[in-house]
Amino acid sequence: MADDTPDPQCLIVADADVLIRNALAEYLRHCGYKVLEAATSDEVVIALEEGALKIDALLADAELAGRYNAFDLRIWVRDHHPAVQVLMAGNVDTAAKAAGQLCDEGPHLQRPYDPESVAAHIKRLLAATRRQKR
Repeated sequence: MADDTPDPQCLIVADADVLIRNALAEYLRHCGYKVLEAATSDEVVIALEEGALKIDALLADAELAGRYNAFDLRIWVRDHHPAVQVLMAGNVDTAAKAAGQLCDEGPHLQRPYDPESVAAHIKRLLAATRRQKR
């Protein structure tokens, strides 16, 4: 008998703060997601380019360091992996500093994270994506 259970959706949580990243990643795993953790944009690019896992969404801190800042990373992901949904997280100061650089829209989430809100936001985003593919 074939198993019709869909594979869990896979997310990348990208945040330089290991405590925040790990706590949110663990919560999302508890919610049933596969979660990769990244400390820099370089690690995100590697995970996406390796293609070992199908990544459904990326949650990136707006102040993410690496080759790409978070806003440039969002553009790179849109151009190279358009199926990956990108959620930006930041605080009021981050949003104000980056207002002139925003590509499509500002941060969706605010730090410190409320894990339940993050999980609910990801669930809504991925459900909308699934509806659009039908």
